Amino acid sequence: MNKRTPSETVKDATARPQGCTNFKLRRLMRQVAQHYDAHMSPCGLKTTQYSLLNTVERLGPIQPSELARSMAMDASTLTRNLRPLMDAGWLLLGPGQNARSRLVHITEAGREKRREAQALWRVAQLSLNEMLGESTVVALHGLIDDCMELLVEPAAEPAAAEQAAGA
Repeated sequence: MNKRTPSETVKDATARPQGCTNFKLRRLMRQVAQHYDAHMSPCGLKTTQYSLLNTVERLGPIQPSELARSMAMDASTLTRNLRPLMDAGWLLLGPGQNARSRLVHITEAGREKRREAQALWRVAQLSLNEMLGESTVVALHGLIDDCMELLVEPAAEPAAAEQAAGA
């Protein structure tokens, strides 16, 4: 079988898309997630949980809606993913600025768990870099960033939004 490296595929301007992009990306994501999860299993966290701890550490205390938005996650998925971290005492949902608001906080135990997981995550990242090759990982990151920017729907022009609303 004649395999091409990812950089050869990207450079081939005559290449045509083959197969379903969604399927290919999901399959890749499952393999990458399994790689990271296997490396991080000694600390008892999945990579999604580690990402939540990192984000709350970096942005918190933070409203759940803002946390969901920053992680590109819907509210019900966030609630489901927060529950085990709160049950373990790594995150807590406390009062916000008024009686109707809440803020997600990381606890000291959560900071310790994040530090433990971070060391394992680094090993997983270095291992993936070695498996794929650093130049491939850099190219992949660039492609992902470019695609994410292209897939963001442009904000509606204020006049167009008013006109659509019947103003």
